[in-house]
Parts: sequence; structure tokens; C-alpha cells
Amino acid sequence: MNSDTLIQLAQKSLRVTLGATATFIETLQDPQQREANLAKLKTELSQLTENWEVRGESAEREARGFMDSLINQASSRVSQPNASSTVSTLSAPVSPAAQQDLQELTEQIAALRAEIEKLRAQDS
Repeated sequence: MNSDTLIQLAQKSLRVTLGATATFIETLQDPQQREANLAKLKTELSQLTENWEVRGESAEREARGFMDSLINQASSRVSQPNASSTVSTLSAPVSPAAQQDLQELTEQIAALRAEIEKLRAQDS
């Protein structure tokens, strides 16, 4: 048995399982269909297996498409930088008083951050 035949057999088995599962779920949900499916099962097992394979193939395609779209969305989010994270600045002369104010504000922010970290550490 070569590997292609083995792969095809495994794929057919997966599709039959998916199709049978979908049919089983529908059977549980609809009593009339349950009776019809039980009668079919008794007489047409071979045909049902083929139908389940077709249905499983369809379910596999849908699931693969869904997963591919999720992966593509995730990779596009990672590869595209967020426009709101880009900051443009223009350099302008700053007076010594403004520089002093900025320095004081920067020190206050650093002190607040340190205090927040200390409070977080105490809560943990």
C-alpha cells in the first residue's frame, strides 16, 4: 500500500466521519428525519457512506476556509503596523523656563509610576 492510497483512505475516513456526525446531529434535532434516517441506515449503508464522504468533504472545505481566514486575519494584524501608534513631532525652540517645567513634570510622572508599581507589588 503506497502512501498516496493511505492518505486518500485517511481523508475519506475523516470525511465519512464528519458527514456522519453532521447527519447524526440533524437526526437528533428532527424526530421525523430520525425515523427516515434509521430506515435508510438499515437498507443503504454503502450509499450513506458515500453521501457522508461528500458531506464531510464539504464540511472539511468550510472548516479549512474558516481556519485560513482566521490565520490570514491574524497575520495581517501582525504585519500591518497600527496607524495610531505612529507619532510625528516637529522640533521647535523651547525656552529654559519651559525646559525646567518639563523636567519637573517628568520627575513627577516618574515618581507617580514608582508609587503605582509599589502599590501593585503590595496588592500582589
